[in-house]
Amino acid sequence: MIVVHHLNNSRSQRVLWALEELGVPYEVKRYERDLKTNLAPASLKNIHPLGKSPVITDGKITVAESGAIIEYLAQTYGQKDFIPEAQSEAHRQYLYWLHFSEGTLMPQLLLKLIFEKIVKHAMPFLIKPIAKGIMKKIMTGYVGPNIKGNLDFIESHLKNNEWFAGHQLSGADIQMSFPLEAWVSRNTSENNYPEIIAYVKRFQARDSYQRALKSGGTYDYA
Repeated sequence: MIVVHHLNNSRSQRVLWALEELGVPYEVKRYERDLKTNLAPASLKNIHPLGKSPVITDGKITVAESGAIIEYLAQTYGQKDFIPEAQSEAHRQYLYWLHFSEGTLMPQLLLKLIFEKIVKHAMPFLIKPIAKGIMKKIMTGYVGPNIKGNLDFIESHLKNNEWFAGHQLSGADIQMSFPLEAWVSRNTSENNYPEIIAYVKRFQARDSYQRALKSGGTYDYA
């Protein structure tokens, strides 16, 4: 049986959703973030040297990285359900969004989160204005425009597509769920990106998604 080494409030929640969509039996082994550092516990390094989640074990096979896990699950347990037909436009879209999630979208959102935490963190009075000035310059000159460009692009795509690879949910949707949930949870206005917000609500309403939430426990982005 597949074991999901599940860290609370992490990307491994989407792995649980993928397994529920595929109808594959699994076991959840829970790990809790350190309350001070918010990092994964050292015990995860017993499963994978980097000590990060998600990681799955399937018998003697260990797979890390969300995209690699999605590909493994799709190819091993549900290719017809999760991978569009090879050489089709849907398959090209599937591959693109599967990699776009962590390769393009998530790094910019993470930079924004890090800079916001730096400014909120306690620091000497004289240094704080300097830190704010640096963050503002980076956000307005680089991170902010990149995030807007990415979201505009996604919004345009979702206007013409129910799911990222077309009319059928695929592994690309599982992979794209985490960064979009993270963004929507902090940006609830539907005026700027109504298609993105509608998309997130659409997949969160699926029975498989709700079952995954019950399996995973606390998840702040739902």
